[in-house]
Amino acid sequence: MEFHLKKRARNDVKVEVVSLESKYPHNVMMYYYPPTDDIHIEEFEELALERLRLLRVLDRAGTKGLRLLSEDWKEYVSSELTREGLRSYLRLCSPGGGSAQGSKHESEIQTRRRDYLSHFILRLAYCRSEDLSRWFVAREMELFRYKFAALSSAEVKQFLEANDFSFQPLTESEKDEVKDGLYESTAGQSVSKIELLDFYKVPFTQVLDLVRGRRCYLKDGFAYVNTHDLVSVVGTKQQDIMELGLLASKGLIEEVEGDERISRMLKALHNSYTGKDYTVCRDAAVAIESLNQLSKTSMPLCMRMCHEHIRAQHHVKHGGRMQYGLFLKGIGVTLEDSIRFWREEFTKKMDADKFTRSYEYNIHHNYGKKGSMVNYSPYSCAKIIKEMAAPGDCHGCPYKSEDQASLKTKLASYGLSTSHIEEVMFFVSRGHYQIACGKYFMLTHNSNVEPTINHPNTYFEESQILMGNRQKRTTGAMPQKAKLRPDIKGHADRSMLNGDDDDELWKIAETQERAYQSQKDISEAFNDDLDLTEITY
Repeated sequence: MEFHLKKRARNDVKVEVVSLESKYPHNVMMYYYPPTDDIHIEEFEELALERLRLLRVLDRAGTKGLRLLSEDWKEYVSSELTREGLRSYLRLCSPGGGSAQGSKHESEIQTRRRDYLSHFILRLAYCRSEDLSRWFVAREMELFRYKFAALSSAEVKQFLEANDFSFQPLTESEKDEVKDGLYESTAGQSVSKIELLDFYKVPFTQVLDLVRGRRCYLKDGFAYVNTHDLVSVVGTKQQDIMELGLLASKGLIEEVEGDERISRMLKALHNSYTGKDYTVCRDAAVAIESLNQLSKTSMPLCMRMCHEHIRAQHHVKHGGRMQYGLFLKGIGVTLEDSIRFWREEFTKKMDADKFTRSYEYNIHHNYGKKGSMVNYSPYSCAKIIKEMAAPGDCHGCPYKSEDQASLKTKLASYGLSTSHIEEVMFFVSRGHYQIACGKYFMLTHNSNVEPTINHPNTYFEESQILMGNRQKRTTGAMPQKAKLRPDIKGHADRSMLNGDDDDELWKIAETQERAYQSQKDISEAFNDDLDLTEITY
């Protein structure tokens, strides 16, 4: 008996390779579809924090009262993005980079990729409540308008074609028929410039904001919109896409939270601190004998009130000890001096043995010398504002927790005039506590420049720099990747380093720290890639 092997036809599956340039062809993209890229957990976290820093810059511009896309607004946003190390995003918002054909540099294509992925990652964090979603959509629309405003007329046409908008610019003859109306309705442009602009004829219901502001010509139910104002039409569609996407993400949030690799990150993201790391102070050590004077000249209100409470009561509850103790560590108080400071105050109400048994261990613990050996970071403004202080506590943000009458009395006792107090209270009454703190800084330091206060240690550092006691570092320090846990920040111990170490040693230490943290925070299960198609929709 003979058996013949029957050959089966082979169906070769052709895998279509799509280049990054094809996937991300434009600086301005509509967020239609969730990405299908596989990314590592570390990149997932990095992209989330990067996007959050970007949106917070736009948020700060708004709270300063700067009009969106005005020259002052652009100047502020540009300087802040540069300071935050986000110049790549700034290039997305600059003229001349609207299409891949105009710029094929790999770095710009990668920036578009990061822009697209990070948007969808933040959807997972901001779909959880109406307030979070509203904040996210508002900031994303500001970013969208910023990017769209940088497009040239040719790039706008390409964008409309790529996204299936059925708008066509008016022909010269059509434009000539309504030219008088276009001249009268286009503010801020000369006749010669208006003649060079492209105009689009759209139903007036699609640009109600322009109609309301009398910024377009209306005729027979249609609005004649120039290239720059066309963002009102495409922006409305982009906002609808984002709002529907947030609802879809919310429907899958339980499934997402089933993955421990990302659930804690996403829950803590909005309140995470994304600024400078103050785990260890690289400047000269601060002697505890100088704290009384420093509390009056260089400490923000939250820390000054903690210090005064401790000096007056010789005791403070756990929340105050954590808030003020970690702040002292961040400004340069050594472990030994910190123990001495707390012992001298507390032993005015208790014996030394009780202090040693009940409190000394906690100080060692905060400096990463006991227990889990985690070198805790000083609290940021976001965490302090979130704290709910009970009666008798001294921690938390006084701009939020103090009633306005008590706060005015306190500010007056610190030497502020009535008019200056009203300047601070203007922002307090509107819930802008960090801006109120920045205003307090300006008034108490006779400064014309309002600093961006997002951390008490930033306040202290800026004060010392302004007073000439410290120098602003412009080189050497590598940016520290912020961690997403708002309360516990794990870092390798760097207390052996001080301001006299050279920059090369500091860079080596930072590299070792990142390696240590990666091993500590990311288990073997985290080594798997994340498939965004499984977690976005």
